Amino acid sequence: MGKKGKREKKGKGAEKTAAKMERKVSRRAKKEEEDLEVLIAEFQNLDAKKTQVIETSCSPPSPRLNGSLSAHPEKDELILFGGEYFNGQKTYLYNELYVYNIRKNSWSKLEIPNPPPRRCAHQAAVVPTAGGQLWVFGGEFASPNGEQFYHYKDLWVLHLATKTWEQIKASGGPSGRSGHRMVACKRQLIIFGGFHESARDYIYYNDVYAFNLDSFTWSKLAPSGIGPAPRSGCQMTTNPEGSIIIYGGYSKQRIKKDVDKGTLHTDMFLLKAEGAGKEEDKWAWSRLNPSGVKPTPRSGFSVAAAPNNRSLLFGGVHDEEEEESIEGDFFNDIYFYDMGKNRWFPGQLKGPKSEKRKRRRGKQAEAEGAGDEEMEKQPPQGPVEIVKEVVAEDGTVMTIKQVISGPAEEKERSESEEEEEGGALGQQVEPCPRSNAMLAVKHGVLYVYGGMFEVGDRQFTLSDLYSIDLHKMEEWKVLVEMDPKAQEWLEDSESDEEDDDMEGAEGGEEEEESSEEESEDEEEEQHPSVQPGEQHADYLSRTEQYWVKLARSNMGPDAKEKKVVKVAHAMAKTFYEDSA
Repeated sequence: MGKKGKREKKGKGAEKTAAKMERKVSRRAKKEEEDLEVLIAEFQNLDAKKTQVIETSCSPPSPRLNGSLSAHPEKDELILFGGEYFNGQKTYLYNELYVYNIRKNSWSKLEIPNPPPRRCAHQAAVVPTAGGQLWVFGGEFASPNGEQFYHYKDLWVLHLATKTWEQIKASGGPSGRSGHRMVACKRQLIIFGGFHESARDYIYYNDVYAFNLDSFTWSKLAPSGIGPAPRSGCQMTTNPEGSIIIYGGYSKQRIKKDVDKGTLHTDMFLLKAEGAGKEEDKWAWSRLNPSGVKPTPRSGFSVAAAPNNRSLLFGGVHDEEEEESIEGDFFNDIYFYDMGKNRWFPGQLKGPKSEKRKRRRGKQAEAEGAGDEEMEKQPPQGPVEIVKEVVAEDGTVMTIKQVISGPAEEKERSESEEEEEGGALGQQVEPCPRSNAMLAVKHGVLYVYGGMFEVGDRQFTLSDLYSIDLHKMEEWKVLVEMDPKAQEWLEDSESDEEDDDMEGAEGGEEEEESSEEESEDEEEEQHPSVQPGEQHADYLSRTEQYWVKLARSNMGPDAKEKKVVKVAHAMAKTFYEDSA
């Protein structure tokens, strides 16, 4: 009884502290949000001039992250809404609506009167009611300099059949937030977690709200049991029984003035509705302890519902803090969670079967076929990481981890040179490692759009589109291609363009790129050249002192020797590969 009493007191104390912090954040954020409300109102006045629905064919959407990609419940279409883009100087928010036609591999832009204000880090959920509805809740708007934030607490529905937006005004809903998660569960929208941030303070949530899709009313759930700690960006999935699964996420807390400590959560919980009928509003938390190979700790991962009673997790980033710098390891791997077996396992690419059959000849076919069968029966040996280091102009190293199937890689290498080339091509069409991508699943096919990765202080925002058949898991297909290097000019751009149109932000791309290439060429002429037929190890051995000296000059005298050598080797490797 004593222990229970202490736990209850501790819980009440934590609730009081959270309530106090929320009031503090609310007071400080009020002034910021009042300033941003004026800017949001200006954008809404522009949107109010739209009086009719206009659908036009268009090129693929511009780069963005933290938008929402949803599968149409009745048509072979994906719906992209909102998102953000940062060019190194200015933050852009969107409320554009794009439709991707899966069969035609084409995009169209849908302009509908009175849309929700521009936002990112919101949540969207689709329900099949009345020809399909897309529900959108919350998210954030940022000032152009990215230093002030407005967190929405509004609820909208897009009626897909009539192509009309409608704002649903109902009291008692969640406070303004972004980074939360929302799922459609039976005839309810369930919202969990998220965060609210002002210029100086922030708060993370672990509350749960339900919106009834029949009565259009909010209710705050009070589940029994011990639930997840406050967090944002977690995985939230419903199972066929109507229960909800929460995994992972991110939060931070202030440990002293101006010093925050981030936490990558790796725990897992089940939120279950108890009873039947009217008793369904009684919920209970319980801890899950899954078996199998769990995802490595990360934030910024993307999630989707997968076939066969599974959910999936894609990509993300693991930030490693070293003194004053942060190095991010970005991922492009897939992990599946089997809800029936309570088990995690990594997604393994099997390679296209038709190509394998063509490559088998003569007596080897039977033996290799047996080998394939044996490989399929073997338990997954875990993904193999290919680590690639990219060096920014300031000498900062960015590590990108690319994950491929170990057995498949060995098999490709054992085939002929032609097949090795095929394997290399297969790797090239994998999505590059990224975080904050947008996912959707339609007819058992996963679609991955956009997202971002970082190199030093630079952010590269993506606009590519990939797909993979989750039933076959044979290969990725590239539907929209993009070269991230084409964005490097944006970080150094000194454009005075204040127009929020993306075309204005991207002006002068070719000119900036050409000048950058000229400067790179001038730098390359000064580096030790690669001799004909020289291997990378030999080149590094011969020129190591030069690169260490160059890295030291870039990083300054106070940089650690180990870090300097690491940067030097990465620079030499990059130059060697570019010269090959």
